[in-house]
Amino acid sequence: MTDEVAGAGALYLVATPIGNLEDFSPRGQRTLAEVDLIAAEDTRHTGQLLARFGIARPLVSYHDHNKDRRTPELIGRLLAGASIAVVSDAGSPGISDPAFTLVRAAVEAGLVVVPVPGPSSALCALEVSGLPTDRFAFEGFLPRKPGRRRTRIQELRDDPRTLIFFESPHRLRSMLGALREGFGDRPASVSRELTKKFEETRRGSLADLIAWAEGKTPRGEFVVVVGGAPRVAATPDDGPDAADEEENA
Repeated sequence: MTDEVAGAGALYLVATPIGNLEDFSPRGQRTLAEVDLIAAEDTRHTGQLLARFGIARPLVSYHDHNKDRRTPELIGRLLAGASIAVVSDAGSPGISDPAFTLVRAAVEAGLVVVPVPGPSSALCALEVSGLPTDRFAFEGFLPRKPGRRRTRIQELRDDPRTLIFFESPHRLRSMLGALREGFGDRPASVSRELTKKFEETRRGSLADLIAWAEGKTPRGEFVVVVGGAPRVAATPDDGPDAADEEENA
């Protein structure tokens, strides 16, 4: 365990709305208004959000293409006492986005990391899916290359937990087809435009959702929720008594 650095600033992970601006918490707004610097995945997008709420703070970009260069700079500023908030384009930073790299570096440097919670498209989609919520796994985006995607789906085939994926509009149909090929025709849901005016969730089997996706040109970012592997009922021979009898034989 690393001791926290005296005199250093804190890194705040601030969740922002995934669509509906009314979901932006007072704490999130206050944090962004008080920090010395905001690191944003897209400074133009975040600049519009800040202007909407009357927040004027310095912005710096932090994304996949500059994170290796930018991370040491931000860690240096934190060590010097600056407070920094990191935000993604929407939702909670650090989940399927480059903020994870900054968080890991801050933890390794002994800096304070503070979550400021808020909306999550993954959890919203899970809540409305109608699928079991007691155990679930977030998988983010599947690999783009077909071979790697098939391999990952095979690795998940026997997982009994409800599975949550992100997908973009132009790959949705092929992704649903790959899931059906690898998993069989399981119950699933597809959500898009969550918390927005045209929010929509489709439920059914994977075959049903493939037919729906083929019948229109889907728009928006998608969250796909898929039922886990069916639980296989234990046979009498699988019970502990049978195992004990074999061992004692």
